[in-house]
Formats: sequence, C-alpha cells, structure tokens
Amino acid sequence: MLQHNAELKSKIDQLWNKFWAGGISNPLTAIEQITYLLFMKRLDEQDLKKQADAEWTGEPYTSKFEGTWIPPEYRPKILDTDSEAEQKKKIEASKKYAIDRKGLRWSEFKHMQAEDMLSHVQGKVFPFLKDMNGTESNFTHHMKNAVFIIPKPSLLVEAVKTIDEIFLVMEKDAEQGQNFQDIQGDVYEYLLSAIASAGKNGQFRTPRHIIKLMAELVQPQLGHQICDPACGTGGFLLGAYQYVVTRLAMKAGSARLTPDEDGFIRTSVAAALSAEAQAILDTSLFGFDIDGTMVRLGLMNLMMHGIDEPKLDYKDTLSKSFDEESCYDIVMANPPFTGSVDKGDINERFQAGSPKSELLFLENIYHLLKKGGTAGVIIPQGVLFGSGKAFKTVRQMLLDRCDLKAVIAMPSGVFKPYAGVATAILVFTKVWGPKDKITKPATEQVWFYNMTDDGYSLDDKRTKKEGFGNLQDIVEKFHACDNTTEWDRTQNWFAVPREEIKKEGYDLSFSRYKEEVFEEIEYDAPSMILDRLIKAEVGDADEELLAKVNGGIVKELLALRGMIG
Repeated sequence: MLQHNAELKSKIDQLWNKFWAGGISNPLTAIEQITYLLFMKRLDEQDLKKQADAEWTGEPYTSKFEGTWIPPEYRPKILDTDSEAEQKKKIEASKKYAIDRKGLRWSEFKHMQAEDMLSHVQGKVFPFLKDMNGTESNFTHHMKNAVFIIPKPSLLVEAVKTIDEIFLVMEKDAEQGQNFQDIQGDVYEYLLSAIASAGKNGQFRTPRHIIKLMAELVQPQLGHQICDPACGTGGFLLGAYQYVVTRLAMKAGSARLTPDEDGFIRTSVAAALSAEAQAILDTSLFGFDIDGTMVRLGLMNLMMHGIDEPKLDYKDTLSKSFDEESCYDIVMANPPFTGSVDKGDINERFQAGSPKSELLFLENIYHLLKKGGTAGVIIPQGVLFGSGKAFKTVRQMLLDRCDLKAVIAMPSGVFKPYAGVATAILVFTKVWGPKDKITKPATEQVWFYNMTDDGYSLDDKRTKKEGFGNLQDIVEKFHACDNTTEWDRTQNWFAVPREEIKKEGYDLSFSRYKEEVFEEIEYDAPSMILDRLIKAEVGDADEELLAKVNGGIVKELLALRGMIG
C-alpha cells in the first residue's frame, strides 16, 4: 500500500505540484489530465508485454500500434448507392490522413521536443486514445466529450518524465513480490484521494477500508450482477471485483496473498482467473452517475485495475427516465446526501413521498435488487431515527419487504476531511417485490453494531493506527450472528426482534436499544471527607487547638462538620 512507499508517494506529489504550478489547480481537471497520460503509458507498456509474450509462446498477436490509423472525421463514408469505383475513390482519398500508429506510442513520442510533443499528443495521440476501443464501445462513447487541456509544452514534458519515474518505482516494487497491477491500482487510488473536498453534488470518496468491509458483509460472487447507482469513480465496483478475484485466487491455493493493513486479503489480479471468469467479471459490473467527469474517471479507474470494458453510464437513476427493476444480485453504494431532488423529475415508483436523496436512493436500491439480492449501503444516521412520515415509510419497507440484516453505526470522523456527518451501513436482502402481497414480514431480527474505531484517527489527517479497529470484529460477529440466540445489550453489538423495533416507531438507532450500565460507586461519609480536608490544612492538630481557630477556611470546614453531626 502506498502509505508504506514514501518514494512512490513523493513522485505522485511531485506530479500534482507540477500541474498546480502549470496552471491546472482544479483537482478533478488535474486528475483527468494525469489519467489520460497514465493511460497512454499503460497502453504502450501492455502492448509491448503482449508482443513479447506472443513471441515467446508463438501465439499470434496484432499490436494496437501496427499499421495506420485514420481519425474518425476523415474515414470514408460509404453509401449504399456508391458504385465500387466510388467506394475505392473515397477509401484512397482518406488514406492521405492516415497516421502511422507506431508514432502514437508513449515510448516514441516521449523523445520529441517540447512543442512538437504537445501538438502531437493533442492532435494525434489523444484522439487515438479516445477511439481505441472502436466507435461502438462504451469507453469511446463517454470519451467523446473529453478534452486534452495541458496548456504548456514544458508541463507535458515534465509530466511525461515524472510518470516514467513513477512506473520505474512500480516495476522495482513488483520485482520485490507485489503484483504490478495492484501497485498501479494503488497509484490511481492515491491520485483520486487528492479530491479532498465534497463536490457540488455532495459526492465524497468512500475510504477503501470501508468498501472492503462492506464487500465482506455482502459477499459478491462470480456471476453476480453487481451495481452502484451513484458510482462516482467506481470504488465500490472495484471493491466487489477485488473481493471476487481474491476469493477465486484463494480457492486456487494462491500462496502470495497476505492480509493488508486493514486485515483484509485483497488482490486485483489472480493467476487463477481464467479467460471465462474474466469474461464473466467484465460483464458483471454496472455503474451510473450524473457527473460525466466521474463516469470517465470511473471507467479508467476500473480499466487501470484490469477490467477491460466496464459498464458505466451517465444516468440519473432517480429520474423518470430510469426504469430498471429487479436487475442486480448485489448493490453496493454510498449515494450522495444532497438534500432535496427536483420533485418534477423524481421517478413515480417511489412511495415515500419525499424529495430527500438519501430516502430516494434507498427505495431505488430496493427496486434495483433482484429477489434474494443483497445491498450494502451507506446512509446518514438521521435516516435511522428521522421522525417524519417518509423516514418511517422507508424504514418499514426495509423491515417488511426486505430482510434487514445489519445496522452498523459509524463514528462521524470516518469521512473526514470530506465531511463530518455521522453515517451508518445498512445490509439488507430483498424478499418481497413492490407489487407482492406481504404474507409475513421479511425481517425477524436486526443485528446492530456500534463502530467506535475504524483503524484510523478520526481527525482530518485520518492517520493509520495500530491494529484494525473494529473492522475484523464486525466481519466475524456479523457472520456469526445467525447462530446466536442470546444477546447482551450492554455490549457494542446485539440483535433486536422486529416487533420491538416496530413498537419503537421503526427507530433503527443503536442508542435506542443499548442498555447502559451504571457502575455503583461508594463514597466516604461526608464527615470523613471533612476530616481529611481539615488535616490537609492544619496537620495533626487536636480538637483543643482546632477550637481556637477564629477564621479562614478551617473555621468554615469545622462549622460544616458541626452541621452534619
């Protein structure tokens, strides 16, 4: 992990500083531009490796940088009415715009002079990058509006040089046993962590250790359709992917996997991942976001981790135009807490009658789940005890139509420095569909846990502490709760029957059901306390001497002692 690699962190920080000094001070803009350069580097490195592997094995491989590339705007537009001669004429005419693909390699253009490099990357390499997956691909569709805006030749030269240095450090680390794909993913995650303030839509990045915890709770499997309806940069989808890949690697007996600093075992790439399993995973991850920049960053984040064609899309999943129902086995999300959504465009299937985004997303996630599908969702703690009708309606839905398995309260510092709001994790499985008549409420009991320590300091610095905090304890006790029949409500975890929760107005706050233990303390008699205070003032004076005291605190203490007898 990068917190243990000072050299790599230093190089990435240098890159940030160069973009800042070069006039790109908006973190999101800088990340986009850095991402494009990382992609160019990655594309070249991967292609060279595949070429070398093909030569070694004798298997055929066609390089992405072989032959020529014609930009989309110059490609011949062949009409059905064109004669064969007219078609050939158009094809020949387009060839004068053909670009030698070899010159689009990172390893080729990085040797150019500054001015030439900037115009070459802007005018040829970047358009090629946008088009590389073919005109019909999801990636190309979302890259359509992407722009390369590095303004200065000197900044591009410095950025290219620093990225080369970053890759050298990554390769050195890989030689010492770490998986290169994992290191590359960590670098990108570190870049994303630099978005240190909430965006205009209330978006803030979920800490990786919380994502890993939630994956352990919902346990996605190979073949599951997995969704995040407010995906941002794709952190939850990546967390689900890594969980599945790690379980496959462990099943295959991989010996190199060890727990990370949070106590979780994770990898992005497993040697045991067959072509069939990779193909299944590539078609299993779905994400939606209303911010086009986030969709692009999410696509590239997942591709950096080895997912070839992620299914991320620009969509408002709360709007009337979004009608997916019962599509997913797993939903993992930290939807934005933006306050209210425009009532005019809210999907009519929502029953709570509230424009509050946190309630709408909870209903939305219920609709997205297949029957038997499970969700892990982060919500503001106000949802657990809000007294309004909409809050109670949504909580009753979770208890009646779903099996609400867990409510895990988290301390308010978990999302610092982005936000100080207290949050909770809900884990629930959909049992009854929205049109089903409920014959029996789905939830029998709800397991509560009060997280007090997530393994990091709860201030703005969020420094890693020794140990795992409550993380591994939560996983262990959650998976054992079905086999527990008696609960001690003085502890930080316990289960509560649904009927009791119903009597409490469907309140789901931990404190509502926690039994406080008041320790009985025995105090000395007041006269004994007064004797000690007098002794502290005058020492071992006898009563005859004390009777001669005419004033001061000692006289007051003696008078008080006389009053209580």
